Amino acid sequence: MTSNLKEEIIALIKKLPDDTTIDDIMYHLYVKKKILAGLKSLDEGKAIPHKQVMENAKKRLEQWLK
Repeated sequence: MTSNLKEEIIALIKKLPDDTTIDDIMYHLYVKKKILAGLKSLDEGKAIPHKQVMENAKKRLEQWLK
């Protein structure tokens, strides 16, 4: 993860407009959480290679278009 997540979150919130709602803040925190989870998966080698994703998408699209 990150060296100081708390400081990153505080900085993220400070960048938001003054009229930001709690829902806006929660959304940004959710997105940050998902990004960090994705980066962790990459670091652990759990990601699917782009080429494989594209091949699978192409196969699915071909099936839908039959």
